[in-house]
Amino acid sequence: MLLAPLRRLGVEPARPRFVARWPHAHWLAVAAVCLGAFMGQLDASIVTLTFPALSRQFGADLAGVQWVSLSYLLTLVALLVPVGRLADAVGRKLIYLYGFALFTVASAACGFADSLPLLVGLRVVQAVGAAMLQANSVALVTTSSPRGSMRAALGVQAAAQALGLALGPTLGGVLVAGAGWQWVFWVNVPIGLLAIAAGRYLLPRTRQRTRMRQIDWVGVALLGVSSTAVLLALSGLSGLDAPVWALVILFLTAVGAGVGFALRQRFAAEPMVDLNLLRNRTVAHGLVGAMLGYLVLFGPLVLIPALGGSVVRAGFVLTSLPVGFALAATFGGHRWPDRRRATVGGLVAAVALIPLCLLPLTDPVLAISLAALGIGLGLFTPANNATVMAAIPAASSGVGGGLVNMARGLGTTLGVAAVTLSLHGGGPRLALIVLLVAALDLSVVSQRQPA
Repeated sequence: MLLAPLRRLGVEPARPRFVARWPHAHWLAVAAVCLGAFMGQLDASIVTLTFPALSRQFGADLAGVQWVSLSYLLTLVALLVPVGRLADAVGRKLIYLYGFALFTVASAACGFADSLPLLVGLRVVQAVGAAMLQANSVALVTTSSPRGSMRAALGVQAAAQALGLALGPTLGGVLVAGAGWQWVFWVNVPIGLLAIAAGRYLLPRTRQRTRMRQIDWVGVALLGVSSTAVLLALSGLSGLDAPVWALVILFLTAVGAGVGFALRQRFAAEPMVDLNLLRNRTVAHGLVGAMLGYLVLFGPLVLIPALGGSVVRAGFVLTSLPVGFALAATFGGHRWPDRRRATVGGLVAAVALIPLCLLPLTDPVLAISLAALGIGLGLFTPANNATVMAAIPAASSGVGGGLVNMARGLGTTLGVAAVTLSLHGGGPRLALIVLLVAALDLSVVSQRQPA
């Protein structure tokens, strides 16, 4: 009798019948997932604005305060694929709901942290919850939507991410200046509570699962070491204090652990990742495209503030990028095949960067070019994600979603590192040329996809 309530905690709750029977119920599921997509990008773009306040609050230098973001990113990227594999086995809705609960509780606790080490530790807990959300977000959208609506659904989800990214700097500045750094974390709480309720009643239960008799802890450890080492090395290249010899060791460690992970997955009885997925050309090229797309998306977020001027000015100029992204992701090119839409999106993104490489970087030139860049990326990203997820069996969609989000995380970090290194080595024009080359590669990757 006493064990019955505990058993129910491990069972995915069903949607109400009237929700499940509605012909457009998949859009309700997409709306529930969009709350997580919005909050994830809001949190990613809002926290960096707390650094000066945290430095004053805890008497720490910038190198110490950076760990508030770095600890979150390291934990998130390391856990995306293992959590996706777990969700494929026990239920994606279940992991998603518990992830939201953990993320919300940890967000509330972050605001009460009275020391920097405690805040960093709570950010690690928050990242565990975020991994449970993000590893399942793409999978929940694709498994909830009819095949003909998949790309449109992924476009709406991408638009929600862009909206969170756009509001982050503005909302963060207002909260830090008007209410205190704690509210940057507490703002997640009401959104999280709403999202838990929406997920409980709007998301469908998992229909197809993959069996998992045991967790491949060795594979989890190797993947965690590899991803952590490469992210630390890239963070060192983008400004984190670290000697050159340490960066070399980190890159060698990342390669060694990555090779060990691949060998482990090849011979393990129950591998975390079926290597046949990565041998699939569609999946492999799509993951490279996801990484390059987020490199191009996040590069300007580092570049524009470095050009000088007020924070308010930089925020308004940068807003044009996610606005263009959201409009194109939601409304652009839905009648085109995925390959054509992705190819056109890459070309539009590249063309948008050409004026920035040639013309004076005035506010009108920046705003118009960044809006066009957002349109290109908004065309490319949903089509690319739909192509990847269509090539992955439904029973492995959690792993597929984890791989997509892991590629995004690596692209984000590469964008920060590439622009920072270019600024130090040759200035804004070199940084823009690097972004232009990456944008051109988006179309090349799309063209190599099977028709």
